[in-house]
Amino acid sequence: MKPVAIFRHYPTEGPGYFASALDRAGIPHEILQIDAGAPVPENAEAWAGLAFMGGPMSVNDDLQWISRELALIRDADRRGVPVIGHCLGGQLMSKAFGGTVSRNPTKEIGWGRIRISDAAAAAPWLGDAAAPMAFHWHGETFSLPAGATRIADSAHCADQMFVMGPHLAMQCHVEMTPELIESWCVSGAREIERSPGPAVQSPADIRAGIAMHLEALHALADRLYARWFEGIA
Repeated sequence: MKPVAIFRHYPTEGPGYFASALDRAGIPHEILQIDAGAPVPENAEAWAGLAFMGGPMSVNDDLQWISRELALIRDADRRGVPVIGHCLGGQLMSKAFGGTVSRNPTKEIGWGRIRISDAAAAAPWLGDAAAPMAFHWHGETFSLPAGATRIADSAHCADQMFVMGPHLAMQCHVEMTPELIESWCVSGAREIERSPGPAVQSPADIRAGIAMHLEALHALADRLYARWFEGIA
């Protein structure tokens, strides 16, 4: 079986729970450390699927690897190779498919529920979850590209998830582990301090949410990942 390529764009934003889900499903995978200079593949032929993780940069930044990843996403779509995106990864998918990425009305940082936007389209991905808990850390957001279906939104962000054939783009983070959360609380403490808002939680509240919400977040991730895995040849 071909492996899944996981694109890491920042040292503290690795695949986390996504890699664990791949391991449990027996799906081989390789992490491409774009942040460390790994080249972006010219096409998706060698991969069973492509997974794009987050990062503090903007999809609109003038970074050489961004344009190459956008072209790779489009190539994967032409070949029928499933793509999944987490936060920045979802924004890359939106832009690759003709959408736009712009500033969200407010930053979302911490725990927050998402809402089902289209029950019929969401059912294969989210089951009967009414308002599942997710994790958030973003200031920008994507628009819905032509041909995509929005399956989730939130009180502070109109587009939290969209599906497009075998592809899943997420603005929120479902890949979180206690280690990732702690790392972000440390590295992002100053951003939180400078970003007051109705959807921004303190590091203390974020850490407290681990015990209350992480199990539910992993249950949500399990549903989403299992559905995405079905598209892998």
